[in-house]
Amino acid sequence: MTQGRAMIQLGLATLTLLALGLLPMLGASAAGAEDDHPVVVLDTTAGPITLELDRARAPLTVDNFLKYVDASFYDNTVFHRVIPGFMIQGGGFTEQQGALMEKPTREPIKNESGNGLSNQRGTIAMARTSNPDSATAQFFINLADNSRLDHYGGGYAVFGRVTAGLDAVDRITKIPTGQKEAVVRDPRGNTLRDALDDVPTTTVLIKSARRKPRS
Repeated sequence: MTQGRAMIQLGLATLTLLALGLLPMLGASAAGAEDDHPVVVLDTTAGPITLELDRARAPLTVDNFLKYVDASFYDNTVFHRVIPGFMIQGGGFTEQQGALMEKPTREPIKNESGNGLSNQRGTIAMARTSNPDSATAQFFINLADNSRLDHYGGGYAVFGRVTAGLDAVDRITKIPTGQKEAVVRDPRGNTLRDALDDVPTTTVLIKSARRKPRS
């Protein structure tokens, strides 16, 4: 078949779809496929960090994360746990009068580890307690290849990766860390005073988290 005949056949197929009213559905399908990889930019005091999410592999986790993004939940939260050579964690605390304050969250989500995405350097995954299905808002970015987390204690669900700003992530790891007082919430929602380790001595603020429009 020549290229010309192939193009003619494609044109006839398009006309047929138009006649059947199905072409808009194809457009919607294409848009849906593009939306399988939404992009979010974290504007931090260490620099912007761009995240490409993988809804096809981690639909529950991505939708949960985007609900927090769209509600501006992450605005003015901090990276509260930094372990060089391992990961940086954030998304759950603000800083008030020198203490960390844990924010109230939505209900926990089902763990989507084992989805084919591995905890490799530059990937983003959900933080949780020892209960695999306890992730809410907090996330971490892997600083190294931490594939052992893929199955450890039920696994930690990767749901995207850093596509720009890994230098900002690495800058965060160079800040000295220590212990800081924190007000945390127990599983029943009660507030307790505690002390967290590995907290940057200079606050690393997530000024905002926003979806990046498709160009």
